[in-house]
Amino acid sequence: MASVVFSYSHHDEALRDELEAHLAGLRREGLITTWHDRRIVAGQPLDKTIDTHFKTADLILILISSDFINSNYCYETELRQAMARHERGEAVVIPVILRPCEWRDLPFGHLLAVPKDGKAVTTWSNRDEAFQDITRAVRTALSSSGRSRTPAPSLPPQNRQARVAPTSPNLRLPRTFSEKDKDDFLEEAFGRIASFFENSLSALERENPGVETKFRRLDARRFTAVAYRGGKTASRCTIWMGGRSTFVGGIGYVENDSGETNSFNENLSVEADEGSLYLKPLAMAFVGEGRLSEKMSPEEASEHLWTLFLRRLRQTT
Repeated sequence: MASVVFSYSHHDEALRDELEAHLAGLRREGLITTWHDRRIVAGQPLDKTIDTHFKTADLILILISSDFINSNYCYETELRQAMARHERGEAVVIPVILRPCEWRDLPFGHLLAVPKDGKAVTTWSNRDEAFQDITRAVRTALSSSGRSRTPAPSLPPQNRQARVAPTSPNLRLPRTFSEKDKDDFLEEAFGRIASFFENSLSALERENPGVETKFRRLDARRFTAVAYRGGKTASRCTIWMGGRSTFVGGIGYVENDSGETNSFNENLSVEADEGSLYLKPLAMAFVGEGRLSEKMSPEEASEHLWTLFLRRLRQTT
């Protein structure tokens, strides 16, 4: 299994989350693990933890934008280390062009960039196609580098035939999840949703003149989001993480920023099937508007709640 590390500017966190969601198929196949600095937990040494992952990564995706190039840490520290390991053949560096910028004459400009022809992700008419192209390139890089699978141990000559003997593809067994597994999944999902909202609010304000936003963490289990148009409130919400002894047992969404947790417009509960944990929406706010996925990843849940938040904002146009 290959380890994939993201080098990126925090201005591009929402795009990084989209890319990581598209790479989920490779992760579920057991081909890769992914890591970025938002996985660092309280108490861990920041620089040392980042340095350790960059020293051991098999693939390093450098997510290129003007903010990445402008960041001293991204450009002088992470990029320098990544390119040195690439030149020594210790890792593969793949430039991922997120937003249009001048990059071809920079130290990584001689590398084949993705998406196709180095066309920035944000300029594609269908962004999912751009991320799909990147995912395919990562899969190809894994195969070409020989890092797509853990090498099988050497076998004595008399047993080598066993290595190529056919096996059934039906090898997956049901998995049971503990209460701790579910709690850990809930906490990770809530953290990703919070980061998604914080970065999406910044991008929303940046790309829409006249729109101002506010993100506020009330505590470790609650945050609020507000969007203003022309100084007037256009959309508000509170999102929180519940527990088994609380009114909401999963992740709650309510259309106000009071911080209240005793009512909700949407609730995402943690569920499990035979192979994975997922978030299941109650879909109260989508009654009569079509069927939603009943098995959401944290990334899909983030987009679902963001759609609810944007819906009120769009109604004010």
